Amino acid sequence: MTDAARIENANILQAAAWMMGAVVSFSCMAVGGRSVSFELDTFEIMMFRSFVGFIVVVGFAKMLGTLSEVKYDRLGTHALRNVFHFAGQNLWFYALTLIPLAQVVALEFTSPLWVLVLSPLFLGERLTRIRVIAAICGFVGVLIVARPSPETISVGMISAAIAAIGFAGTMILTKRLTRTQSLTCILFWMTAMQAVLGIVCAGYDGDIAVPSLPSVPWLVLIGLAGLCAHFCLTKALTLAPATVIVPVDFLRLPVIAIIGLTLYAEPLDIFVILGAIIIFGANYANICAETRKTAA
Repeated sequence: MTDAARIENANILQAAAWMMGAVVSFSCMAVGGRSVSFELDTFEIMMFRSFVGFIVVVGFAKMLGTLSEVKYDRLGTHALRNVFHFAGQNLWFYALTLIPLAQVVALEFTSPLWVLVLSPLFLGERLTRIRVIAAICGFVGVLIVARPSPETISVGMISAAIAAIGFAGTMILTKRLTRTQSLTCILFWMTAMQAVLGIVCAGYDGDIAVPSLPSVPWLVLIGLAGLCAHFCLTKALTLAPATVIVPVDFLRLPVIAIIGLTLYAEPLDIFVILGAIIIFGANYANICAETRKTAA
């Protein structure tokens, strides 16, 4: 194995590890979002989340001396990325209040299919056979868990499905930004722009709710978990192609299914277990194929 192959192999494994951090963070966001949904709408949740995130990003950037990395040359791409994410995240939070957690996440996982389709067009990444098979197998697992049908289609399911398109656009644009922009720069503009979007959307009716004291810790958790999730996601995308990284996020489904069962008594049946096994197998096969390729 050449030195370059060893480095690429290590990068893929590191990227997978960073994505596991994103899995945990997104799961924490789901719990926090449902916990505050009884008194705040999705725009208000996003606004307070962005406030927390902005304070943390600026604080850490000053402490680490990376605030000077914030650039202004790709503001259009940053803005487009954050519109995609703001829309997708709002629909995701809204879906959390209407359908079971596992179903929200399952429908969200149609986003890798969009990434697979769009990555060759916008990122120039090669669409290999194993990547397509891994994504399709993962999607089959999602369908087994969600089991959508005309009788079960609802506003919550539609919201989660559209949110997936928003997240796919976010991932594509994040990957483009990582080519020239630092983590500090991406996270700075994410929290700053989405704070403005949150203020505008939450205050359009002249009524922004003030969170109660019990909701404050949940909002802090949402802000910190959201920031950590995007840090992990962005870090992973700097180490490996989007079509390799995205399928790892499928592991969030069994995690969130267990959380739904434990905290909200949402049923965990054989279809969820079967779907989770297929999803895990697809992820494992994809990563193994990539690491074998670099070793050749």
